[in-house]
Amino acid sequence: MTLAIDASLRDEVRSIARSAGDAILEVYAESFSVELKEDRSPLTEADRKSHEIIERGLTALDPAVPILSEESPAAEVAGRRNWHRFWLVDPLDGTKEFIKRNGEFTVNIALIDGHEAVLGVVFAPAIGIEYSAVAGQGAFRSGDDGVLQAIAVRHEAPATLRVVGSRSHPNAELAACLARLEPHELKPMGSSLKICLVADGSADIYPRLGPTSEWDTAAAQAILHEAGGSMIDLKGQPLRYNSREHLLNPHFLAFGDDRRDWRAFIQND
Repeated sequence: MTLAIDASLRDEVRSIARSAGDAILEVYAESFSVELKEDRSPLTEADRKSHEIIERGLTALDPAVPILSEESPAAEVAGRRNWHRFWLVDPLDGTKEFIKRNGEFTVNIALIDGHEAVLGVVFAPAIGIEYSAVAGQGAFRSGDDGVLQAIAVRHEAPATLRVVGSRSHPNAELAACLARLEPHELKPMGSSLKICLVADGSADIYPRLGPTSEWDTAAAQAILHEAGGSMIDLKGQPLRYNSREHLLNPHFLAFGDDRRDWRAFIQND
């Protein structure tokens, strides 16, 4: 099978994400143990089960398209810099939120083509919300019934800005940025849901001034872009994927209203 990047593929990926979400919820409903990986980030059985389901599902779509997952063994992704098209996956984004049992965790699946995210699915199984998009065909949100509803960013930010920020990773740099920002309300949130809230107009901006990896953002960036928003680094360039030796993102801003100079709030000393 040759992958055609269209609504049919999006719906196949949505189904895979929901299956992975079901497996996550089975673990979520019981007691579970937590391990620490080499980078001291947490790992649970839910991460592993979700990874296995997604890997099987995506391989069945087209075994020639490689998969880069947060839980992939290093040996499997050693040649990733030579990949033009591949799946970029976080089987359980927001493991800390999963452990805290606050529901703010997601399954993230993106298709990368030429360093850009051209398809994205973000599913939050505990709260029954899914976001999806494919390049050139808009962005959508759905609930437990799976019915797609088109979403769009709010292009005209209000006098009191709605800001989303990391629940588990606040820092002094973000606090200083918020102090310079116009009147605002800050909503802490976990996982890639922060970007999705900008995509559906629930928030105006998400400034990320701390570390993230490429699998944390790719799916949600595809959704935000199709919803009419932007996600840029502090030099004003869109985030790109598989273009560096490492997999860490630069600091970035996700926003809807592109008429404002959001970087001024970050870079003003």
